[in-house]
Amino acid sequence: MLRRTVTTIFAALALSAVASIGGVDLNAQTPNPAPSPTSTPSPRPTPPVLDDPDEVIRIDTELVNLNVRVVDRNNRPINNLQERDFKIFEDGVLQQIDFFSRAEVPTNYALVVDNSGSIRSLLEKVIEAGKILVNANRPDDETMVIRFVGRDRISIEEPFTSNKPDLMDALDNLFVEGGQTAVRDAVYLAVENVEEYERSRRPEDRKRRAIILISDGEDRNSYYSEKQLFELLRESEVQIYVVGFISELGTDSGLISKSPQAKAKAFLDRLASETGGMAYYPKSGSELPALAREISAELRTQYSIGYIPSNDRRDGTYRSIKVNVEDGPNKQKRIAITRAGRTADAAPATPARPATSR
Repeated sequence: MLRRTVTTIFAALALSAVASIGGVDLNAQTPNPAPSPTSTPSPRPTPPVLDDPDEVIRIDTELVNLNVRVVDRNNRPINNLQERDFKIFEDGVLQQIDFFSRAEVPTNYALVVDNSGSIRSLLEKVIEAGKILVNANRPDDETMVIRFVGRDRISIEEPFTSNKPDLMDALDNLFVEGGQTAVRDAVYLAVENVEEYERSRRPEDRKRRAIILISDGEDRNSYYSEKQLFELLRESEVQIYVVGFISELGTDSGLISKSPQAKAKAFLDRLASETGGMAYYPKSGSELPALAREISAELRTQYSIGYIPSNDRRDGTYRSIKVNVEDGPNKQKRIAITRAGRTADAAPATPARPATSR
């Protein structure tokens, strides 16, 4: 669960924002270290004794939220399960489920589109697929469009909105240009913006969070490392759906290194698996419209499950998460898919006691 004050990615890179192509262009200057997270306490609360029965007591708790897809052996969704069918484990310890819902939850998602030369022949189909996704939005869904090439050419073409005509215009304005692709930086920017936008909303207006990334997955110019990106993802609740066009990447590998294609696929697979999303690898742009419809359906056929961790230590450690669902009738295999884990909140630093004069 992300509990920190987050600036946009390229504020951390000391980038200046200028108007560009109807969006906000973030141009790299001298990079600075990523901002340090700040935390809030997250103990399991003890009911207080109220002196005044009308007094309202607010208790900060760390509710871990999971978006869970359940599929059978043929990857078909299973949408008729009850709370009793699920078991949640954190670091191998069974957790008590505090929240469960099968209802369709509105979604805030960022559509993050690679506009480098490798996507040139696919751009028309990419725009068509983006419009299919937007047209499938429900009234409470909101979408952001991010275009990226290198670290100095990442722009928010349309901030979060439910206005479909504005989103369509942003998609129509996408264009390809040369440059060294910065996939990690684009995803980092998208995650921070999705989480920051969600934190600006009222708690009762909570929405599911996702990123749909369209790219070949080959990173050549990012400021952020893979380690830094996945540290951020472990503190977030964002699911990542990947559409990876990797077939044109090189397949030659060295003695101790993967081929560009294998390396890109491993990275994209990890983005999806660690966040509870999915990765798709179409062989041609003609597959994109069908994939857009499938992703749109996937975003809305999930279970929302929450629990307050039994381990309430605020030690900033990584906690693995596992969701089990028992087999159904006739030994029907049920496979639960969610994020692989989370980073626990860290305890706030104790301020130094000021020195006293004598």
